[in-house]
Amino acid sequence: MLDALIGNNREWAAKKTLVDPDFFKRLVRQQNPEYFWIGCADSRVPANEIVNLDPGEMFVHRNVANLTPHQDANYLSTLQYAVHVLKVKHVLVVGHYGCGGVRTAIESQDHGLIDHWLAPIREVAHEHREELEACLDDTIKLDRLCELNVIAQVRNVTTNPITVAAWRSGQSLTVHGWVYSIANGLVTDQGVSVSGLPDRVRIFGI
Repeated sequence: MLDALIGNNREWAAKKTLVDPDFFKRLVRQQNPEYFWIGCADSRVPANEIVNLDPGEMFVHRNVANLTPHQDANYLSTLQYAVHVLKVKHVLVVGHYGCGGVRTAIESQDHGLIDHWLAPIREVAHEHREELEACLDDTIKLDRLCELNVIAQVRNVTTNPITVAAWRSGQSLTVHGWVYSIANGLVTDQGVSVSGLPDRVRIFGI
């Protein structure tokens, strides 16, 4: 049943080699990305393609609704590897409009285990309930919650001991918050980039 995918793989590899004969040789030699993408697992949000980078140029971690919880060992291990081993210079927390995880987080019905994972989004919604209730319709409300969720996850990254240790050691590292629009393919910077502890205090007050 997967023969078509294997065929696609062969065609992709052949095209890459035709255009750039050394492409795979370079990939084998080393992984030295400057960017670490923390994004949603949504299949419509392909990290490398959105910013037009080749494999090996960006380290990627994806989960439902692009969360950065302090208790998630998978995310924490990936963050530590990106920051302390790969020495990335930029961490990009990237949400997207129309996120199913964000929508599910504030629905009234029970969804089982995923409700536990999405609890941080409900906390963000509660924190900003007055602003969200003032939105004119549900689409605007959900889009704004996607933005607020990204900002909250950036805050999490900047307060994480892994990130703080990098800054205290003098490492060059900036954390950014973006939201991607599936409708037009464009990303929007949320204006919360943090390059060190003074920036974190200035933007988040912590």
